[in-house]
Amino acid sequence: MAEYGEWNRKGATLSNVTAKKEYGVDYSFIVNGISAGKLEYREGNMQGNPWLKVLRGQLEQLITEKFGADYLVQQNRQTELRVINKKMMVMKKKLNELQARKAKLEVALMKTWD
Repeated sequence: MAEYGEWNRKGATLSNVTAKKEYGVDYSFIVNGISAGKLEYREGNMQGNPWLKVLRGQLEQLITEKFGADYLVQQNRQTELRVINKKMMVMKKKLNELQARKAKLEVALMKTWD
């Protein structure tokens, strides 16, 4: 089913945990897709915590079949919005830190001129 090298391509696979975050599908949805033969998977285990790794393209195709293309578009937009909000929070924090440092430097400069 999978193309040659698809498992090794960056971003082509995702874990069941990431699938839940990005697409809102749970573990049982993935297992049912595997049982139906619509998803290829690999098992992983780190420090005793197992996970399933599936191909993103196959998962998106299964989600489209079950919930429709609109659902997939909506989930992708929500995921992108979460990423943007997170980046904005980081930038705001850095901006606040820079503004505080700037104020300290300005005060220090004013003291040296007096």
